[in-house]
Amino acid sequence: MSLIIQAIQAPIFKQISRIAEDRKQRTFVIGGFVRDYLLERPNPDDIDIVTEGSGVELAIAFAKEYNPNLKVAVFKHFGTAMIQIQDCKLEFVGARKESYSPDSRKPSVENGTLEDDQKRRDFTINALALSLNKDTYGELVDPFNGLTDLQNKNIRTPLNPDITYSDDPLRMIRAIRFATQLNFTIEEESFEAIKRNAERFDILSKERIMDEFNKIMMSPQPGIGLKLLYEAKLLERFLPELTALQGIEEIEGQRHKDNFFHTLEVVDNISRTTDNLWLRWAALLHDIGKARTKRFDKVIGWTFHSHELVGSKMVFSIFKRLKLPLGWPVKYVQKLVQHSSRPIPLITDNASDSALRRLLFDMGNELEDLFLLCKADITTKNKKKQILFIQNFNYVEEKIKEVEEKDKIRDFQPPISGHDIMKTFEITDGKQIGTIKEGIKEAILEGFVKNDYKNSYNYMLKLGKNLNLNRKKPN
Repeated sequence: MSLIIQAIQAPIFKQISRIAEDRKQRTFVIGGFVRDYLLERPNPDDIDIVTEGSGVELAIAFAKEYNPNLKVAVFKHFGTAMIQIQDCKLEFVGARKESYSPDSRKPSVENGTLEDDQKRRDFTINALALSLNKDTYGELVDPFNGLTDLQNKNIRTPLNPDITYSDDPLRMIRAIRFATQLNFTIEEESFEAIKRNAERFDILSKERIMDEFNKIMMSPQPGIGLKLLYEAKLLERFLPELTALQGIEEIEGQRHKDNFFHTLEVVDNISRTTDNLWLRWAALLHDIGKARTKRFDKVIGWTFHSHELVGSKMVFSIFKRLKLPLGWPVKYVQKLVQHSSRPIPLITDNASDSALRRLLFDMGNELEDLFLLCKADITTKNKKKQILFIQNFNYVEEKIKEVEEKDKIRDFQPPISGHDIMKTFEITDGKQIGTIKEGIKEAILEGFVKNDYKNSYNYMLKLGKNLNLNRKKPN
C-alpha cells in the first residue's frame, strides 16, 4: 500500500480534501489514476475526483483558493467541471447512479453515493477509489476486489456483465482495449457476455468506436486486440472488409495463406518500429483488396492480381464510413496500400535506375515508410528467408539512395515551369504546355536528361520543335 500513500501525499489532494471537509462533501480519487498508480505505469495526467454532492461547486471552490485565475470548464449537461493545471487535468463530478433505455447508451442520471458510482463503473480495476476524507484519508475503497484483479491481470465487470455491456456497449471495446494495452485477460464469463451482446454494438457512433479502436492500434501489440475483436464478433460489425480476409481455401491441393491472421502479424511487426498511427493503419489495410481479387488459376494457383490498386480504392470508403480523417491521413494510407508491393520487383541487380527514380518520384517523403511496411510484411517463420528478404529490401533502399544523391528526384520540381514554356514559344495552349512539361519529366525519370535547368531547357526546345512551335526571337 506504500504506493497509495505516496499517491495521495501531493499537496493538491490535501487541499481538495480540506475544502471538501469544509463543505461536508465526501470526496474520492477514482478510476484510471488509481489503477495506473497501482500498476506503476507512467504518472497519469488525468485525475477524476468524485464527490457526494456537487462536483461543479467543489471544483469552483478549489480553483478559487488554489489560483483565482484558474479557468473552470463547466459541462452542465454532464454535471462535471474540468480544471487544467499545467499538464494535469482534474475532472470533478458528483457521485451518481444511472439507468439505461434499450435504444441508447446515454443513461438517465440521478445523484448518488460513492457506492452507486462504483457500481456504474465499467470494470473492477476502474472502480478503485482513494479516500480524500479526513477520517479515512488514503484508504482504498475496493468493493469489487479490483485490487485482486489488478494483481491477477484480469478484466472483470463490477456487476452482471450482460447488464454492463448491454447498458453501454462501448464497454465491450473498452474491455478489449484495456486487455490489449495492459496485456490483461478478459474474464471468460465477461468475454462470453460480449459475444452475446454483440448486436448492441451497432447503436454506437463510429466516432466513439474509432476513439477506442485507435487506442488499440497504438498499443504495443495491436494484434492482441484485433484478434479479440474478431473472436468477439465485433470487428465484422464495423470493419467487415478485414474479416473477409479470414480463411484458407484449397483447390487441387493448392492453398493460400490466411490473409487476416497474416495482417495481424504485419500490424504487430510495424508497431515495433513506428508510433505513426496512420502507418499502422496502412499495415492493417495493405491486403484489404485480396478478398475481392482472389482467383484460382489452374496453371499458377491462387492469384490476387491488382489487389493493391483495388485495396487503395477501398481505403477511402472505409475511412469515410468510419468517420476517420479524409484529408492527408486517408491519402497517405491509400498511397502506401497502392504501392505496398512495388519494391519487390526491384530486388534484383537488373533493376534499372529508371524504375528506382520512378519509385522515388511517386513516393517522395513516404518512401521510408513504404520500406518499413514492406519489411513488416515479412511474416515467414523461416529465419533464413526472413534475413534474406530484409537484406534484399535494404539493398534496394541503398540503390535508391545512390540514385537520389545523383539525380535529386525526391520532392521533384520540374526545372522548366509552365511560364518558361509560354515565354519561350509565345503560346497559351494548356495542352501543348502540359505535353512539354510531361515530356521533360519523363526524360528526367528515364535518365535521358539531367535534372537541371540547362539540360531541361535544351530538351524543351527539342520537344517544341517536334510540336512545330517556334522559339521566340530575342529582342
